[in-house]
Amino acid sequence: MTTRAYVAVGANLGDARAAVAQAVLDLDDLPQTRVVARSSLYRSAPFEASGPDFINAVAALDTELDAPALLDALQQLEQRAGRERPYRNAPRTLDLDLILHGDTMLDTPTLTLPHPRMDERAFVLQPLAEIAPERVTPAALATVAGQRIERL
Repeated sequence: MTTRAYVAVGANLGDARAAVAQAVLDLDDLPQTRVVARSSLYRSAPFEASGPDFINAVAALDTELDAPALLDALQQLEQRAGRERPYRNAPRTLDLDLILHGDTMLDTPTLTLPHPRMDERAFVLQPLAEIAPERVTPAALATVAGQRIERL
């Protein structure tokens, strides 16, 4: 069975634009998965983090992978891109967050769905609203209106 999932893609180290673009291509190469939509690129200030601005996007996937298997595949892509986790919210070469997986509701030590902080982050909500406006309420967008973000 195919499920529509949404992945937030971001980077703020190295050539972040190229890393985000490559990540979307890599998502399309995951087994039993295809990218069906991709938002524009956005530049955003680090949120609860330090370092250079981020380049962000959101990709919509149709996948036959269940949520834990998709998360594992995303983490493998991060590792291949040189992602290190020296401390919480450290600058990163690539960040892939599974934000929605169909209507899956999950709360485990390794994965919570929907993503528990997606409604606090303009860099998730604005690109998500671009490709799936039915998934983002005007009220949610209003709560993040003060965060610096620009569509590229």
